[in-house]
Amino acid sequence: MQFSVSLYSFYPAIQRGEIAPVDCIAKAKELGFEAVEAVDFVNFGDCATQEERLQRAKELRAAADAAGLPFSSLAVAADLLNGSGGDTAKEIQRVKEYVDVAVVLGAPRMRHDITQGYKGDRAKSYDALVPQLAQAVREITQYAQEKGVLTMTENHGFFSQDSQRVEKLYNAVDHPNFALLCDMGNFLCADEDPALAVARVAPYAKYVHAKDFIWKSYKDADPGEGAFRTRAGNFLRGTIVGHGNVPVQQCLHILKAAGFDGAMALEFEGVEDPFTALRIGLCNLRRYWAQA
Repeated sequence: MQFSVSLYSFYPAIQRGEIAPVDCIAKAKELGFEAVEAVDFVNFGDCATQEERLQRAKELRAAADAAGLPFSSLAVAADLLNGSGGDTAKEIQRVKEYVDVAVVLGAPRMRHDITQGYKGDRAKSYDALVPQLAQAVREITQYAQEKGVLTMTENHGFFSQDSQRVEKLYNAVDHPNFALLCDMGNFLCADEDPALAVARVAPYAKYVHAKDFIWKSYKDADPGEGAFRTRAGNFLRGTIVGHGNVPVQQCLHILKAAGFDGAMALEFEGVEDPFTALRIGLCNLRRYWAQA
């Protein structure tokens, strides 16, 4: 098992000016991680052109090489229905350009979002959109296969988040270079039991996000700053792995039983100090995996 960390986990400290994005790589090494995951808006958000992104990727790769850490993956936002002004071909091309960024990073995988769905008068069910979405995903992964990069989607973005939905998309794409990124915490955003959801998608998972949330019912008092609502209106707040309501060890047991032994990235998005949260979270994650 390779224990990685999403550089998104450092984002609050980056925003406060406590650490530069490139320095998060050395910090990850210091905290005991074995790899890092790059994220588009964290590491390339200020890049206006593809040339700038490729140059930034070279700089990040140099920093990672100096720290002795590989990139486990690259995470990219995408909307294959509404992105790039609703021009699907343009959005597909934009995502393909990030495949080239992954190549420069040396990342063997790239995760991209699918869509947040049509809204208002254009609303359609997920099932109705699967053929269109699968075609776009297949075009991206065919390009990525030529570059030696596995593409994945994650249960993320509320619309393409349920285990049944991502399973349907995976089967519809039906391409050997396309897999699922299983985020054990994100299923709660769709009000789905994480253990049952992980059990459904474990056979298709080639990468994992270990994440924890504190869950509160809609009927409870609004916890305020730091929390957000699930699809059904319940409350979630990110927290240290092992401190919340996600059955992390059970999810790891399910993944191990399914034969998963690849790379796993810890993703922290809580209000706690990220350096402390990542140190504790990694310690817990290693112990849970050993005991699973």
